[in-house]
Amino acid sequence: MTARKVIFDTDPGIDDACALALIAASPALELVGITSVFGNAPVETTTRNALYLRRRYGLAVPVARGAARPLACPPRDFPAFIHGRNGLGDTHLPGLEETGQDPADRPHALDAAHFIVEQLRAAPGEITLIAVGPLTNLAMALDLDPAITALAAEVVVMGGAFGTAGRAGNVSPVAEANIYNDPHAADRVLTAPWPVRLVGLDVTTLCVMSGAYMAALRDRAPGIGGFLYDITRFYEGLYRSRDGIDGINAHDALAVARAIDPTLFTERRGPVRAVTEGIAIGQTIQQVEGVLYPPGPWDNLPSQSICLTADNERFLRLYADTLAAWEAKRG
Repeated sequence: MTARKVIFDTDPGIDDACALALIAASPALELVGITSVFGNAPVETTTRNALYLRRRYGLAVPVARGAARPLACPPRDFPAFIHGRNGLGDTHLPGLEETGQDPADRPHALDAAHFIVEQLRAAPGEITLIAVGPLTNLAMALDLDPAITALAAEVVVMGGAFGTAGRAGNVSPVAEANIYNDPHAADRVLTAPWPVRLVGLDVTTLCVMSGAYMAALRDRAPGIGGFLYDITRFYEGLYRSRDGIDGINAHDALAVARAIDPTLFTERRGPVRAVTEGIAIGQTIQQVEGVLYPPGPWDNLPSQSICLTADNERFLRLYADTLAAWEAKRG
């Protein structure tokens, strides 16, 4: 089976680090680049973390620095209470603070938007964009070259919330953080004529990587599993105190799993918009295919897919087995 080429657009972030580990480990995926964006931390921090994770995971791919702020909204505060001040759970990671100082360990010469356009043009129809932060880089790439919608294989987004499982938002009653952090970019990306798959809170909040699961992964694959166990201690503490969950939600890793094995999910199709102003800013709304309404702002837009359910047991097995096999192969 030919591996699927992917660009990982990310704001690392603890769950981003978990997701990138799955990309690195999966034989089903071929990573061709990482693009950073503001979100879980300032872009200076997320870029440094992307460079650090590239080295930690032994990846020989470019890291292109991306957007530092939303397209139109004022910048928002960064959630240090979720991901720590260093973006990786305030875990002591030797070499993290020095990352990027060596000329050989610096970001790519192109910014993220230009890098995305360059890569899609070099491999038309071959690259999937996996976006797990605000969608600013993708929107800027569309502005640079609208024709890239015909060049991307698909766009898999960890973002949005549609209330199908009773969870409609995590930063407001109706908004998920990645969409809320740049709703104008999200609306631009979701209404563009390329295939988008949204892996939102409807499925990610129902998938828990428990403390026992992470400990078992640490014991089974001490290198990568031990690293992920360490950086998720801070994250798990937040989930326990705030949500009463023994573990963490597998947000970004589920988006990667969608690129690896679509059969893990059931989906619903229809045009999707992101609300860009008012008390519902950041809300994602789908007009379901086949349901008729009077003329409105969803008309003549491409149908996109949102995930309704995920097979969590199969996903958790896929994640652990893939990382354990990768570590065994690396020795």
